[in-house]
Amino acid sequence: MTRARLIQRLKWYYPAEKFHTYFTVPVLLIYVIYSYPIQDIIFIVYGLVVCTVILYQGQLYWKLKLNSLKGENINQEKNIVFFKKSKKLNIYLIGLMPLFLLLQLTLQEWKLSINVMLYWGILSNAFAVLEYINYYHLQLMVDNKYDIEYIIRNKKLKKASLAKDLMNNKI
Repeated sequence: MTRARLIQRLKWYYPAEKFHTYFTVPVLLIYVIYSYPIQDIIFIVYGLVVCTVILYQGQLYWKLKLNSLKGENINQEKNIVFFKKSKKLNIYLIGLMPLFLLLQLTLQEWKLSINVMLYWGILSNAFAVLEYINYYHLQLMVDNKYDIEYIIRNKKLKKASLAKDLMNNKI
């Protein structure tokens, strides 16, 4: 993808990620908290919080990437350090997921059939893990012809842009 085309793509993609970070997931989180008893939603709430943390990092990365591509000056060192620390934080947050699942199961007396929110919790936590992989390892999002062509040509997923930038220490 050319630089100009990437800039055009990021001009709509970054605001969409920002919208999901600051509106979509928080609204869903508030809805869940106000609609269900706490013992039924611990796991989904944790998953949505982790999603928000990772989406925040993603939207910030796309903002910085867009600004960098447009020739604006960004603090490379500060931002690379932020994303390297964020990657470690994400691993820690993902590592805590089983504890929140066990907490919810304990509060429900291990009755899996009584709470559909548990299954939504599994999905929200899985989504958070996929977002982490998508930003820090492999690009799981395939949403344009260039991504499809790359996969067909190379028979594998692309390395995530943020992962490449962290390896090069430059956004």
